[in-house]
Amino acid sequence: MHYIQIGSLSTSRFVLGGNPISGFSHLAPQLDSRMARYFTSSQVKRLLRDAEALGVNTILARTDRHIMRLLMEYWDEGGALQWFAQTAPELGSIAAGVRNAIHGGAKACYVHGGVMDHLFAGGDMSEAVDAVKLIRDAGMPAGVAGHVPGVLLWADREMDVDFYMCCYYNPIPRTGSPGNPGAGEECFENDDRDAMVAVIQGLSKPAIHYKVLAAGRNDPKEAFEFVARHLRPRDAICVGIYDEGRSDMLREDVEFFESSLEATPPDR
Repeated sequence: MHYIQIGSLSTSRFVLGGNPISGFSHLAPQLDSRMARYFTSSQVKRLLRDAEALGVNTILARTDRHIMRLLMEYWDEGGALQWFAQTAPELGSIAAGVRNAIHGGAKACYVHGGVMDHLFAGGDMSEAVDAVKLIRDAGMPAGVAGHVPGVLLWADREMDVDFYMCCYYNPIPRTGSPGNPGAGEECFENDDRDAMVAVIQGLSKPAIHYKVLAAGRNDPKEAFEFVARHLRPRDAICVGIYDEGRSDMLREDVEFFESSLEATPPDR
């Protein structure tokens, strides 16, 4: 496993995503329910230990009580993955999510992508700016996420952060709400992916590329080959794992990713 530096933290280039363990499939409500039922506390902790064994040292997950309790149990049992906390819109203010991250043992924190998209559409980013200051004042690396390239371009001009969370796709509009309303089909277009990877090349800080598999819609081998061609040396990827009935999924994805990197020029 290769590692990058985000702020003062050494971070594996393959980062474990938290959507599946929180019951977010981005495919269908029925699958959301299956994920939520499958990922009991013991299953989540087993997945985290599997990730550790493969050299993964970071998980991205929400700042809700469910995640914080799971991570507390995992750490108390000797687990070592570091938590990069994602603020959760259902908590209310961004600051509420940041405070959960601070008190819950997070090592870094970033503003939820849907929230950033929503604020950007409304033309007032002050809440996000204040949240980044709150994260920094707590001594953690701070980041922002976005599904819309303009969000990342604005942040790179106007904010001082340590990392970016860059979504390959913009599946639903966030103009009316920062959250996912759960109604209607999500749209995963390659044009959005191409626009985002073009923006990533000019960002001044490390980027974590996420939804690289289009929530399971993309062939993993082809998806990781695409990522490897566009990943800068300072960048990482985030991949969520739902391994019910496929116990080797995490290992296969890590191997696909690492073999794809080895097949690209050495500056990647």
